Amino acid sequence: MNFQPEIIYQDQDVLVINKPAGLAVHSDGHKAELTLADWVAGQFPQAVEVGEPMTLPDGRIIARPGIVHRLDRDTSGVMIIALNQPAFLWLKDQFQNRRAEKTYHAILYGQFADPDKEQTIDLPIGRSLRDPRVRVASKKAASNLREAVTVFRVLETIGDYSYVEAKPKTGRTHQLRTHFKALQHPIVCDHLYAKGKVCPPSLARQALHALRLKIALPGGSIKEFEAPLPDDIKTTLDNLRLSC
Repeated sequence: MNFQPEIIYQDQDVLVINKPAGLAVHSDGHKAELTLADWVAGQFPQAVEVGEPMTLPDGRIIARPGIVHRLDRDTSGVMIIALNQPAFLWLKDQFQNRRAEKTYHAILYGQFADPDKEQTIDLPIGRSLRDPRVRVASKKAASNLREAVTVFRVLETIGDYSYVEAKPKTGRTHQLRTHFKALQHPIVCDHLYAKGKVCPPSLARQALHALRLKIALPGGSIKEFEAPLPDDIKTTLDNLRLSC
């Protein structure tokens, strides 16, 4: 599998990439593996001191050069990275104040009763009591629940699956994965939130892709960036259509 990011856009302030599935954004402090942060540091040394490092509970510091937001390891798609500190602060403000517009495509298990209606999921999210890796949209969460809102629409119903477009209005960890699980329509092949479900053989990771990002760049110009749907998700959609 190719873990090399594709550069979509670059200027003196920012870098926009298409992150491949399987590439972690930064180290978790345990696994010795190449991360997106390592790639950024190697390819763009001017970004090494940019951003905010993360301090682990044991005191170790994890570098996150230029990283403003993140995608899960097995989520592919558009990410924007700051190449200097003023750009980092600018982009951080865009995300914190919900001015960045994110659009994802996903394949879900099951059919929706009203697939022609745009729907809003307004369910706070917290950490699971049973598994600290997992987030839940439930009052049984181990941590304080935080506001989480997702708007989505069904693009296509394919047999017992739904192909959807989702726009998270907040930026919680695992937000889309948690919200769709709460609706009893988890994302296809999600090993944390769809345990026991059959995974199509053409897909080796969760069927979630960050398709589009609309954001104001430093200086104020509004740009929209898109990462085409990757081959594994396209193939899975084609195979599901053929099997219907």
